[in-house]
Amino acid sequence: MKIHPDTEFDEGQKMQSTGTNTIDAGEIAKFEAMAAEWWDENGKFKPLHMLNPCRLDYITQQIAGEFGRDLTRDKPFEGLRILDIGCGGGLLCEPMARLGATVVGADAAERNIPVAQVHAEQSGLEIDYRHTTAEALVDDGEHFDVVLNMEVVEHVADPQGYTDACAALLKPGGLMVCSTINRNPKSYLMAIIGAEHVMRWLPKGTHEWQKFITPDELYGLIEKAGLRPVDRMGFVFNPITWSWSLSPRDLSVNYVTASVKPE
Repeated sequence: MKIHPDTEFDEGQKMQSTGTNTIDAGEIAKFEAMAAEWWDENGKFKPLHMLNPCRLDYITQQIAGEFGRDLTRDKPFEGLRILDIGCGGGLLCEPMARLGATVVGADAAERNIPVAQVHAEQSGLEIDYRHTTAEALVDDGEHFDVVLNMEVVEHVADPQGYTDACAALLKPGGLMVCSTINRNPKSYLMAIIGAEHVMRWLPKGTHEWQKFITPDELYGLIEKAGLRPVDRMGFVFNPITWSWSLSPRDLSVNYVTASVKPE
Protein backbone atom coordinates (compact mmCIF):
# COMPACT_ATOMS: atom_id res chain seq x y z
CA MET A 1 0.00 0.00 0.00
CA LYS A 2 1.32 3.42 -0.93
CA ILE A 3 0.20 6.30 1.24
CA HIS A 4 0.00 9.71 -0.38
CA PRO A 5 0.67 12.41 2.21
CA ASP A 6 -1.34 15.61 2.01
CA THR A 7 -0.54 18.86 3.70
CA GLU A 8 -4.22 19.67 4.15
CA PHE A 9 -5.55 19.22 7.70
CA ASP A 10 -9.20 18.26 7.90
CA GLU A 11 -10.41 18.98 11.43
CA GLY A 12 -13.54 16.97 10.76
CA GLN A 13 -11.45 13.82 10.31
CA LYS A 14 -9.95 14.07 13.77
CA MET A 15 -11.36 12.29 16.79
CA GLN A 16 -13.00 14.12 19.64
CA SER A 17 -12.51 13.49 23.36
CA THR A 18 -14.99 14.35 26.06
CA GLY A 19 -12.04 15.60 28.10
CA THR A 20 -9.51 18.34 27.44
CA ASN A 21 -8.17 18.41 23.89
CA THR A 22 -4.44 19.16 23.81
CA ILE A 23 -4.03 18.60 20.06
CA ASP A 24 -2.31 21.33 18.07
CA ALA A 25 -3.86 21.12 14.59
CA GLY A 26 -0.87 22.75 12.92
CA GLU A 27 1.54 20.24 14.45
CA ILE A 28 -0.60 17.30 13.33
CA ALA A 29 -0.67 18.67 9.78
CA LYS A 30 3.14 18.69 9.64
CA PHE A 31 3.41 15.01 10.48
CA GLU A 32 0.49 13.95 8.30
CA ALA A 33 2.34 15.48 5.35
CA MET A 34 5.32 13.20 6.07
CA ALA A 35 3.38 10.04 6.92
CA ALA A 36 4.44 7.92 3.96
CA GLU A 37 8.13 8.33 4.81
CA TRP A 38 8.18 6.82 8.30
CA TRP A 39 10.09 3.68 7.28
CA ASP A 40 12.42 5.34 4.77
CA GLU A 41 15.74 5.41 6.60
CA ASN A 42 17.02 8.10 4.24
CA GLY A 43 13.83 10.16 4.17
CA LYS A 44 12.44 12.92 6.36
CA PHE A 45 12.64 10.73 9.46
CA LYS A 46 16.32 9.88 9.00
CA PRO A 47 17.28 11.61 12.30
CA LEU A 48 14.77 9.45 14.17
CA HIS A 49 16.07 6.25 12.58
CA MET A 50 19.58 7.28 13.61
CA LEU A 51 18.43 8.03 17.17
CA ASN A 52 16.21 4.97 17.52
CA PRO A 53 18.86 2.45 18.74
CA CYS A 54 19.84 4.88 21.49
CA ARG A 55 16.20 5.46 22.44
CA LEU A 56 15.53 1.74 22.53
CA ASP A 57 18.56 1.10 24.72
CA TYR A 58 17.28 3.57 27.31
CA ILE A 59 13.67 2.40 27.11
CA THR A 60 14.42 -1.30 27.43
CA GLN A 61 16.84 -0.75 30.34
CA GLN A 62 14.28 1.36 32.21
CA ILE A 63 11.45 -1.13 31.67
CA ALA A 64 13.64 -4.09 32.62
CA GLY A 65 14.81 -2.35 35.78
CA GLU A 66 11.36 -1.21 36.87
CA PHE A 67 9.64 -4.55 36.30
CA GLY A 68 12.52 -6.90 37.09
CA ARG A 69 12.83 -8.30 33.57
CA ASP A 70 15.88 -10.11 32.15
CA LEU A 71 16.64 -8.73 28.69
CA THR A 72 18.67 -11.82 27.79
CA ARG A 73 15.54 -13.97 27.91
CA ASP A 74 13.17 -14.56 25.02
CA LYS A 75 10.25 -12.07 25.08
CA PRO A 76 11.25 -10.41 28.38
CA PHE A 77 8.34 -7.95 28.27
CA GLU A 78 5.66 -10.62 28.04
CA GLY A 79 2.68 -9.72 30.24
CA LEU A 80 3.32 -5.98 30.04
CA ARG A 81 0.86 -3.67 28.30
CA ILE A 82 2.67 -0.78 26.62
CA LEU A 83 1.27 2.37 25.03
CA ASP A 84 3.31 4.33 22.52
CA ILE A 85 1.52 7.67 22.38
CA GLY A 86 2.34 9.59 19.21
CA CYS A 87 3.50 6.32 17.66
CA GLY A 88 4.02 7.63 14.15
CA GLY A 89 4.87 4.77 11.84
CA GLY A 90 5.62 2.35 14.67
CA LEU A 91 9.39 2.67 15.08
CA LEU A 92 9.10 1.91 18.79
CA CYS A 93 5.96 -0.24 18.73
CA GLU A 94 7.54 -2.98 16.65
CA PRO A 95 10.58 -3.56 18.90
CA MET A 96 8.32 -3.60 21.97
CA ALA A 97 6.09 -6.21 20.32
CA ARG A 98 9.13 -8.34 19.41
CA LEU A 99 10.12 -8.25 23.09
CA GLY A 100 6.78 -9.80 23.96
CA ALA A 101 4.74 -6.82 25.13
CA THR A 102 1.10 -6.22 24.25
CA VAL A 103 1.39 -2.94 22.37
CA VAL A 104 -1.07 -0.17 21.61
CA GLY A 105 0.18 2.49 19.21
CA ALA A 106 -1.84 5.72 19.24
CA ASP A 107 -1.48 8.76 17.03
CA ALA A 108 -3.60 11.84 16.41
CA ALA A 109 -2.34 12.05 12.81
CA GLU A 110 -4.75 9.77 10.96
CA ARG A 111 -2.49 9.03 7.99
CA ASN A 112 0.21 7.55 10.23
CA ILE A 113 -2.02 4.64 11.26
CA PRO A 114 -2.33 2.74 7.94
CA VAL A 115 1.41 3.16 7.38
CA ALA A 116 2.12 1.58 10.77
CA GLN A 117 -0.49 -1.15 10.26
CA VAL A 118 0.84 -2.23 6.89
CA HIS A 119 4.45 -2.36 8.12
CA ALA A 120 3.46 -4.40 11.19
CA GLU A 121 1.59 -6.87 8.99
CA GLN A 122 4.60 -7.19 6.70
CA SER A 123 6.75 -7.81 9.78
CA GLY A 124 4.39 -10.48 11.13
CA LEU A 125 3.57 -8.48 14.28
CA GLU A 126 0.27 -7.95 16.06
CA ILE A 127 0.03 -4.35 17.21
CA ASP A 128 -3.14 -2.48 18.13
CA TYR A 129 -2.84 0.79 16.21
CA ARG A 130 -5.44 3.46 16.87
CA HIS A 131 -6.19 6.93 15.52
CA THR A 132 -6.84 8.53 18.88
CA THR A 133 -5.44 10.78 21.62
CA ALA A 134 -4.21 10.37 25.18
CA GLU A 135 -7.31 12.16 26.43
CA ALA A 136 -9.66 9.87 24.48
CA LEU A 137 -7.87 6.81 25.88
CA VAL A 138 -8.40 8.18 29.39
CA ASP A 139 -12.10 8.63 28.60
CA ASP A 140 -12.19 4.99 27.46
CA GLY A 141 -10.77 3.82 30.80
CA GLU A 142 -7.55 2.43 29.33
CA HIS A 143 -4.57 1.63 31.59
CA PHE A 144 -1.02 0.54 30.82
CA ASP A 145 2.08 -0.70 32.59
CA VAL A 146 4.27 1.55 30.45
CA VAL A 147 3.61 4.75 28.51
CA LEU A 148 6.20 5.73 25.91
CA ASN A 149 5.86 9.46 25.41
CA MET A 150 8.67 10.20 22.97
CA GLU A 151 9.16 13.51 21.16
CA VAL A 152 5.51 14.48 21.53
CA VAL A 153 5.17 16.91 24.44
CA GLU A 154 6.88 19.73 22.48
CA HIS A 155 4.20 19.46 19.78
CA VAL A 156 1.00 19.71 21.89
CA ALA A 157 -1.08 22.78 22.67
CA ASP A 158 -1.21 22.14 26.43
CA PRO A 159 1.86 20.30 27.75
CA GLN A 160 0.50 20.02 31.31
CA GLY A 161 -2.89 18.74 30.21
CA TYR A 162 -1.23 16.24 27.91
CA THR A 163 1.17 15.06 30.64
CA ASP A 164 -1.76 14.72 33.05
CA ALA A 165 -3.53 12.48 30.53
CA CYS A 166 -0.44 10.29 30.06
CA ALA A 167 -0.12 9.94 33.83
CA ALA A 168 -3.80 8.97 34.13
CA LEU A 169 -3.19 6.15 31.64
CA LEU A 170 -0.59 4.51 33.88
CA LYS A 171 -1.43 1.75 36.33
CA PRO A 172 -0.14 2.27 39.89
CA GLY A 173 3.53 1.30 39.78
CA GLY A 174 3.63 2.04 36.05
CA LEU A 175 6.47 3.69 34.16
CA MET A 176 6.47 6.64 31.76
CA VAL A 177 9.45 7.30 29.52
CA CYS A 178 9.30 10.81 28.07
CA SER A 179 11.76 12.52 25.75
CA THR A 180 11.82 16.01 24.27
CA ILE A 181 14.19 18.85 23.32
CA ASN A 182 15.76 21.39 25.67
CA ARG A 183 15.18 25.12 25.08
CA ASN A 184 18.41 27.10 24.87
CA PRO A 185 20.64 28.69 22.19
CA LYS A 186 22.41 25.39 21.48
CA SER A 187 19.15 23.54 20.82
CA TYR A 188 18.08 26.29 18.42
CA LEU A 189 21.38 25.95 16.58
CA MET A 190 21.35 22.14 16.49
CA ALA A 191 17.68 21.16 16.23
CA ILE A 192 16.45 23.96 13.98
CA ILE A 193 19.31 25.62 12.12
CA GLY A 194 21.37 22.42 11.82
CA ALA A 195 18.70 19.75 11.33
CA GLU A 196 16.20 21.78 9.27
CA HIS A 197 18.24 24.38 7.40
CA VAL A 198 21.78 23.02 7.02
CA MET A 199 21.46 19.21 6.98
CA ARG A 200 17.84 19.37 5.74
CA TRP A 201 17.04 16.24 7.72
CA LEU A 202 13.58 17.67 8.46
CA PRO A 203 11.31 20.10 6.61
CA LYS A 204 11.69 23.70 7.72
CA GLY A 205 9.20 24.50 10.47
CA THR A 206 9.00 20.96 11.87
CA HIS A 207 9.98 22.29 15.28
CA GLU A 208 9.18 25.55 17.04
CA TRP A 209 11.96 26.56 19.42
CA GLN A 210 9.64 28.35 21.83
CA LYS A 211 7.78 25.06 22.39
CA PHE A 212 10.93 23.25 23.52
CA ILE A 213 10.95 22.31 27.21
CA THR A 214 13.83 22.48 29.66
CA PRO A 215 14.57 19.44 31.87
CA ASP A 216 13.43 21.30 34.99
CA GLU A 217 10.21 22.36 33.27
CA LEU A 218 9.54 18.77 32.21
CA TYR A 219 10.17 17.51 35.74
CA GLY A 220 7.66 20.11 36.90
CA LEU A 221 5.04 18.86 34.44
CA ILE A 222 5.68 15.26 35.49
CA GLU A 223 5.50 15.97 39.23
CA LYS A 224 2.36 18.08 38.87
CA ALA A 225 0.79 15.13 37.02
CA GLY A 226 1.37 12.98 40.10
CA LEU A 227 4.36 10.98 38.89
CA ARG A 228 7.77 10.63 40.53
CA PRO A 229 10.78 11.32 38.28
CA VAL A 230 13.49 8.69 38.77
CA ASP A 231 15.99 9.33 35.98
CA ARG A 232 16.98 11.62 33.14
CA MET A 233 19.62 11.28 30.47
CA GLY A 234 20.83 13.18 27.43
CA PHE A 235 20.87 11.93 23.85
CA VAL A 236 24.11 13.25 22.37
CA PHE A 237 24.99 13.26 18.66
CA ASN A 238 28.63 12.78 17.65
CA PRO A 239 29.21 14.31 14.18
CA ILE A 240 32.52 12.46 13.82
CA THR A 241 31.20 8.93 14.39
CA TRP A 242 27.77 9.97 13.06
CA SER A 243 26.08 8.25 15.97
CA TRP A 244 24.05 8.91 19.12
CA SER A 245 24.91 7.98 22.69
CA LEU A 246 23.47 8.41 26.18
CA SER A 247 24.99 10.96 28.55
CA PRO A 248 24.12 11.53 32.22
CA ARG A 249 25.60 15.05 32.03
CA ASP A 250 24.77 16.52 28.64
CA LEU A 251 21.04 17.32 28.46
CA SER A 252 21.64 20.42 26.39
CA VAL A 253 19.62 19.38 23.32
CA ASN A 254 17.79 16.02 23.19
CA TYR A 255 17.06 14.31 26.49
CA VAL A 256 14.86 11.62 28.03
CA THR A 257 13.28 11.06 31.44
CA ALA A 258 11.79 8.13 33.35
CA SER A 259 9.08 8.51 35.99
CA VAL A 260 6.87 6.15 37.96
CA LYS A 261 3.32 6.32 39.27
CA PRO A 262 3.17 5.70 43.04
CA GLU A 263 1.30 2.59 44.08
